[in-house]
Amino acid sequence: MPNGQQNDGTRSYTLSEEVFHQAGLDIHSQMVYIILKCFATESHFPNVAEIAKLGRMDEKQAVKALQRLVELKILPLKLFRRMVGVFQDDRLSWSAKGLLLFCKEHPRVELHSLLEMASQSGEDEENIRRSLQELSLYGYLDEFPEWRQIAN
Repeated sequence: MPNGQQNDGTRSYTLSEEVFHQAGLDIHSQMVYIILKCFATESHFPNVAEIAKLGRMDEKQAVKALQRLVELKILPLKLFRRMVGVFQDDRLSWSAKGLLLFCKEHPRVELHSLLEMASQSGEDEENIRRSLQELSLYGYLDEFPEWRQIAN
């Protein structure tokens, strides 16, 4: 059946059963996947509040389920970031979130410049490296090759 809205208010869609056999997907992740398949169009994706309401879960559970779909490469990170935002991704420490904002403002940086700025901020080098590794692990440095190189 094609995706789409029928006249009687029901929605028809095709869903592969592989989502039910995917190792590592809990019931919330499966439900979020089904909601996205059913309600998402190229121009509109439901927001976290809508997903939570439709999936009969709270928003924190919906975000965790979305994170799990990203980790399993079922949902693209860019889409997750558009839906949830950086600051709702609780996998990231506040230090990593702050560093990501800095990365966006300064996409090109050299290691010695970063270490010099770190000494002025009161952050130690190890904390900055941990934050960079977090950002790299969760794919946030994919669009910042210089930062990714420093992280690795």
